[in-house]
Amino acid sequence: MRRRTSGGIDAAPAHGAGTAASRVPPRRIRLTLRLALACLLLPVAAGCVALQRDPNWRAARRDSSGQAPDPATTPEAVIQVYAARAVGWKGALGVHTWIAMKPSGAAEYTRYEVVGWGVDRGVPAIRKNRTIADGYWFGTKPDLLVDVRGDGVDALIERVEAAVAAYPYPGTYRTWPGPNSNTFTASIGRAVPELRLRMPPTAVGKDYLPGGAPAGLAPSGTGVQLSLLGLAGILVGWDDGIEVNVLGLTFGLDVRRPALKLPGVGRVGVP
Repeated sequence: MRRRTSGGIDAAPAHGAGTAASRVPPRRIRLTLRLALACLLLPVAAGCVALQRDPNWRAARRDSSGQAPDPATTPEAVIQVYAARAVGWKGALGVHTWIAMKPSGAAEYTRYEVVGWGVDRGVPAIRKNRTIADGYWFGTKPDLLVDVRGDGVDALIERVEAAVAAYPYPGTYRTWPGPNSNTFTASIGRAVPELRLRMPPTAVGKDYLPGGAPAGLAPSGTGVQLSLLGLAGILVGWDDGIEVNVLGLTFGLDVRRPALKLPGVGRVGVP
C-alpha cells in the first residue's frame, strides 16, 4: 500500500483598589472583542462571496474532476476520500466529505456519503452511489484527501464496508454539531486508521464522536481527541497537529506541515 515579581516594600493598595497595571482599559477590551468577532466573520463573508458566484447551484457541474483512475486501465484496488465546499450557506464555513472505493478488478467505484436532504421524510442518511466517485460537488472541484492503492487495499475495503454498516446514525442528520457527512467520514477514518485520513479543519462535525463518547482516536489514527458532544474539545496527533474545537469550529496548528488552521478558511501554510 503506497502511500513566556517583582517584589517591593511599597504599601499594599487599599481594599477594593487595583493597581493601574491590573486594570484593562475598556477601550482595549472593546478592540479585542471586535478583532475576535472579525476573525469569525471574515471566513463567513468570504464564503458568502464565493457562493454568490454560482447562484444556480442546482444546475452546477457534477461531472468527473478527473481524480479517480479509470477502472478500465487500473485493475488494482483503490480507496479515495474527497472533500468539497458544502452547498448554500453551509459552504461559508464547512465542507462535505465522502469516500469512494474499487476492489481489485472491479469495473466501477462504490461511493458512500451522508446527506441530509430527505432525511426528515424517512430517506436514509447514508447514500450509496448517488453520483460518481470524483464528481464536482455542485460546481466545486473536490480536494483529494486520501488515495491508497495496491496490495492490501482489498482488505481495507472490507473494513470500510464493515465500518459503514456499523455507523450508528444511518437515519439521522444534523448540520451542527453533528452527526453529519463529516461525522460519517471521520468515523470511517477511526475504524480504518491505515487510511491516515486528515480531515480538513473546515469539516464541521468531524469531532462529534459516535455515541457521545468523551474520547477517541483522531480520524487520522495518529492521535487522540477529547470531545464534548462535538461542541468543544481538543485533538492532538502526529498527522493532525493540535486542534481546538470551539462550538464546532476548529482552530489549530500543524507542526509537521507548518500551517494555521482557521474556521471557514481552512489551512493557511504548507499544503
